[in-house]
Amino acid sequence: MSPYTSNSDAASPLIESSHGGGEAKQGWWNKVLDMQEAKNQVLFTLPMILTNFSYYFIPVISVMFAGHLGDLQLAGSNLANSWSTVTGLTFMVGLSGALETLCGQGYGANLYSILGIYLQASCIISVCFSAVISVIWFYTKPILIFLHQDPEIAEMAGLYMKYLIPAIFAYGFLHNLLRFLQTQSVVMPLLVFSLIPLIMHLGITYVLVHLTPLAYKGAALATSISLWISVLMMGTYVLYSKKFEHTWKGFSLESLNYILTNLKLALPSAAMVCLEYWAFEILVLLAGVMPNSEITTSLIAMCVNTEATAYMITYGLSAAASTRVSNELGSGNPDRAKHAMAVTLKLAVLLALTIVLALAFGHDIWAGFFSNSSEIINQYASMTPLLIVSILFDCFQSVLSGAARGCGWQHLAVGINLAMFYFIGMPISLLLGFKFKLYAKGLWIGLICGLSCQAITLLLLTQLRKWSRLEFSENSNGENPVPV
Repeated sequence: MSPYTSNSDAASPLIESSHGGGEAKQGWWNKVLDMQEAKNQVLFTLPMILTNFSYYFIPVISVMFAGHLGDLQLAGSNLANSWSTVTGLTFMVGLSGALETLCGQGYGANLYSILGIYLQASCIISVCFSAVISVIWFYTKPILIFLHQDPEIAEMAGLYMKYLIPAIFAYGFLHNLLRFLQTQSVVMPLLVFSLIPLIMHLGITYVLVHLTPLAYKGAALATSISLWISVLMMGTYVLYSKKFEHTWKGFSLESLNYILTNLKLALPSAAMVCLEYWAFEILVLLAGVMPNSEITTSLIAMCVNTEATAYMITYGLSAAASTRVSNELGSGNPDRAKHAMAVTLKLAVLLALTIVLALAFGHDIWAGFFSNSSEIINQYASMTPLLIVSILFDCFQSVLSGAARGCGWQHLAVGINLAMFYFIGMPISLLLGFKFKLYAKGLWIGLICGLSCQAITLLLLTQLRKWSRLEFSENSNGENPVPV
């Protein structure tokens, strides 16, 4: 059989046991939700959620240690953490999204040897962009002063960023390796390779901050060290595990031929992620120029953090949707890809309802983690209904975005994100927040409009556009396929 032949009977590892006539035997509930598919997706999703939280907390722990050195150190490290996310880390996550399409569909099509080539091409791209970002990070202090930040805080943030520069290179490698394993449904090792560095990070940070002259600088350096530990662990696993004997054939200069192919998906994928993330950050900046800005900024920042926490949970389902869709499309099974996405959407609804109920009944407790001010807690309670709506739409769109990455529709999704957030959501936020003086509520209503339009448009895209796998043609030596 040719390696390009569709194999409609071949299931991806995520649904190995989902064959047969089980649907008729399992009763009415299976007609509502394919229980076998749902079970396998949940088993895939849970390690991805925990992995995402682990990598989220590594820089947060460093900020906590730095913050205990003084108020100026707290402000500087917090500003540096936000700056690093806005200018680099989010972009690196987005760049790796190309592998969700290329490796996912390649794996589904049984073109195993191409996965390692794509991984190397993606790592080369990440290194190049990391070098550019590291220059921006090195000059953080003058940039922040130019943006009218407090000079003392800008100086502390700039110092922190210089010791965080190694982390941007690690972050690029890390997410490329993560996607390489994810698209092969190898998720439990990802959890191990994130939890061990997280636990080690506590000790590393304590030693560098309190037992060496580095002190404040040691907090940033600890983040870089811990992320590199994760990269080395994951890289060693890929190099020496027999699990990847078919998908990793060693380093090859041939990967240079695949950089352009990867870039065509990587850049719009990065733009997808950045455009959405930046929209939330812009709301915080807008809150800062409103009357009673201290309260409004704190309120919007709390809402953004709540939304981000909910998204980290639904991210696991987004990864499941991307992997299932790309694997099935690569196998030449568009109907099963659509079915897998439908199951993920149903799981997203159940997950969103769980998050919403927790927020509805525990919003005062959650707000108490951020502030002791009764005024802020009361205002946060008034924002809870709007947060519930935004989380529901965000859960829905995260799955649809994952399906879009699996299909290779990043170039379409980036246009949708740009239009919905910046041509619809942001103008409504400005109008309601400033013109109609709804302030924080107005800003968030505009965001809801953007999220809802994004979700609806992505849903229409998945319903109206033809689902098809990448077309592959052989390269000049006839060994590896190239998407065209």
